[in-house]
Amino acid sequence: MKKLLSASLMCADLINLGDSIKKLEEAGIEYLHIDIMDGAFVPNITLGFDLINAIKEVTDIPLDIHMMVNAPSNLIGRMKLGKDDIICVHYESDVHIHRTLTQIRDLGCKAGIAINPQTPPESIEFLADSIDMALVMTVNPGFAGQKIFAGADRKTAKMRRLLDEWGHPEIPIEVDGNISPANGKMLCKNGADIFVLGTSSLFMKDKSIKQAAEDFRKMLTEE
Repeated sequence: MKKLLSASLMCADLINLGDSIKKLEEAGIEYLHIDIMDGAFVPNITLGFDLINAIKEVTDIPLDIHMMVNAPSNLIGRMKLGKDDIICVHYESDVHIHRTLTQIRDLGCKAGIAINPQTPPESIEFLADSIDMALVMTVNPGFAGQKIFAGADRKTAKMRRLLDEWGHPEIPIEVDGNISPANGKMLCKNGADIFVLGTSSLFMKDKSIKQAAEDFRKMLTEE
């Protein structure tokens, strides 16, 4: 499966976001990862729907919407998204999470399910037919700058094995949280396909976005 990069806009230069998006386009980034936080499901609050809809108007890069909110089923209709965009919700975020995933697909988007560090990969077995992506959180959701949790590599490998056993080898695994080059390489070897990149690998002071992306891709292919 092709390895893809998803740029975390929470880590971009938000004052000059339009310029940052142009640089991400030039770097060939496959997704723009946008975190939505409500201050309840996680303590933080971040980007809102008006900004997301505005971003959609200025770029052809598909959006990778990560909803860290309670009851996302009440909110997903407020985004103007298309067939290549992903809306990812957390396993614990809605009582009837299968209904939420169906709702996302009915909107014409791809549906993703996210699991927190303490959530067993087995928990999504009966949701696998309703998703287009599985997101393994490698830190606790809500804040940038955390260390990757011990066992993230084994959990990613287990998720890959289970998806294959459930008859879904086509479902990619995304990893999010302290995806440095070293951690990215480790997770790639254990089955990760989409890498959410922030300050530890893409938005860096000593490299351009394009160079950082090229270096990360090269690292993924090295033995």
